[in-house]
Formats: sequence, C-alpha cells, structure tokens
Amino acid sequence: MTRIPAPERRVALIEAALRVVSRNGIAQATTRAIVAEAGMSLASFHYAFDSRDELIDELITTVIDRTRGAVMPEDFAGGTLVDVLEAGIVRYFEHLRADPEHEQAMLELTHYALRSPERHPLARAQYARYVELAEQSLELAAEHSDSVWTVPIARVARTLVAFTDGLTVTWLVDRDDDAALAVAHAAADALSRMAEPR
Repeated sequence: MTRIPAPERRVALIEAALRVVSRNGIAQATTRAIVAEAGMSLASFHYAFDSRDELIDELITTVIDRTRGAVMPEDFAGGTLVDVLEAGIVRYFEHLRADPEHEQAMLELTHYALRSPERHPLARAQYARYVELAEQSLELAAEHSDSVWTVPIARVARTLVAFTDGLTVTWLVDRDDDAALAVAHAAADALSRMAEPR
C-alpha cells in the first residue's frame, strides 16, 4: 500500500468530510463515515487529526477560504455601480447554483459551531471573513464604477452578507432562479444607494 504523506491525508479527509456533510448532514459525519468516504483506515485518521472536532474545525476554515474564489472577480466589466454590484451577486448565485450541497454543508457547519460553545468562535470567524471579503469586493466595485461609499464600508459589507445569506437560504428552499436574480438586482440597487459618484 502506498503511504500517503500526512498533509495529503489531511486534505483527503477534509474533502471526504465535506462530501459526507453535504450528502448526509453533520450528525452522520462520524469519523468512521469520513474514513470510509476517503478510502482510509481509522488509524490513518488519527495520524492526521487528533479528533473529529479538529477535523470539523479545519473543514470550516477550508470552506471559508474557498468562498473568496466565488466572490472576488479576476476582472471587472465596465458599468454603473449597480451593474458591477449585480454582476458580483449574480456570480455568487452561479457559484451557489453550481454546487448547492456545498453551501448547504456550510450552513450546517455554521449551526454546528453555534451550538457548541467551544466552536462558537469559528462561526464568528466565518462571518468576520465573509464581511472582510464583502468589503474587498465593495471597494473594487466602487473603484471600477468611479463611486465612493457614503456609509461606512463595514456597514455596507454586513448588508451585502445579509442579502447573500437570504438569497442562499431562500434559493436552497425553492430553487427559483428567476426570483433569486430579482433579489440580486434589488440588492444591488439598495447597496448602490449607499454610494455616490466620485
């Protein structure tokens, strides 16, 4: 049997845990279920992680870091601030629609962290990271549309996170693409009112 280096084993177990949580929920993401999904032995798990909780902590951190790729564009098309904001929210929605199980798993992990006092800081860190990414996106949107925010950008960023949270949960429930795109337009319009031309 080929020996897998510890860092690669950790990555494989994190990916397996994400698949199990996405498919079956956090309650079913036992150590045994995760190693079975990864095609590893239980002993292999304990070479990589001290506990299931350590793996779940790492899983939450990994998923948060991946969010950046969904919300931060490599380039911007021209247009008004509303256009740029709407394009960004639609890009997030396309990420959601392409892999709904991923976002469903993230919601479940958030609730898991909220229910566990020792994990609660992870939920706070998760949303602090979302707000940070939103701020970066909003700064770029203002720059590319020659606008300036008239409301503190941290407040605008929290509003954007609230809009995307609502869009996520509503779409996961009803899978209504047209309604989600209408929310994206309304959110962009509302956010743009917190800025003015430079």
